[in-house]
Amino acid sequence: MKVGKFRAGKIKPKYRLFFMALPFIIFVFAFAYVPIFGWMYGFFDYKPGLALSDMEFVGLKNFMKIFTDWRDLSRVLRNTLVMSGLGLLAAPIPMFFAIFLNEIRRPFFKKFVQTTTTLPYFISWIIVFALSFAVFSNEGLIANILKMMGSTKAFTNILGENDAVWCMQWVLGIWKSVGWNGIIYIAAIAGIDAELYEAARVDGASRFQLIRNITIPSLYPTFFVLLLLSISNLLNNGFDQYFVFFNPLVADRIEVLDYYVYKVGILINDYSYSTVLGMLKTLFSVAMLFGANQLSKKVRGESIV
Repeated sequence: MKVGKFRAGKIKPKYRLFFMALPFIIFVFAFAYVPIFGWMYGFFDYKPGLALSDMEFVGLKNFMKIFTDWRDLSRVLRNTLVMSGLGLLAAPIPMFFAIFLNEIRRPFFKKFVQTTTTLPYFISWIIVFALSFAVFSNEGLIANILKMMGSTKAFTNILGENDAVWCMQWVLGIWKSVGWNGIIYIAAIAGIDAELYEAARVDGASRFQLIRNITIPSLYPTFFVLLLLSISNLLNNGFDQYFVFFNPLVADRIEVLDYYVYKVGILINDYSYSTVLGMLKTLFSVAMLFGANQLSKKVRGESIV
């Protein structure tokens, strides 16, 4: 067989697209589906270093721990749902940010704003914690400024305030993600038919009327899809943010489910129970995804999956 037949120009377009997608398919399969086989450890008394055949089969014993551990687990679920709920309240912010960014007429300033708001997304949460500590700690920037202004009142470290931890993490999450999430809406705005704006301008519409009557309604499909996907991820708050900001003063409010699974599995070494928690979290997320899909069908007449 001639080598020339394997050149890119000789491969049919449908096979060419398949080979382009193949590395990503393998990646998703390896890191999203292969770990599902590890769920079987939830039915055994897992001991590191032992073969599965050498472990004791305990059936649903590890699942029963959910009820005996319900006091701590209910607190963790409360924190998780509160942080996810605050995230849902902030869902419109990237859309409005993209709209306002699109209205900036100076290209240099527009690129500057987009770059500076997108950059925090690529900053590690460890760096974010270090910056926050440098600003909000008892010896941080704000405390020193108050001392220079002659304030005699002791500055309270907000990172150690149990009542403020939810709002603090919420604000940091918005600051870190709003620019990146706004990119999706910027792309959606670019896809709006320019003739709609031209026709509205001919009719005498102002810039605010263009936004209210054309831009925002055109972004509704994108907004609802992202909102429903966020609803399906109510139990997935992430781990890095809450791991680096965790301390004994705010432990009661900042411990979310992802951190709790890590604590049970790595710090307490109860791998079987942590597997059960991860399993149930995944199943709940899948159920919420299909529930959100059905809700989308009824409300919008279109499904998201």
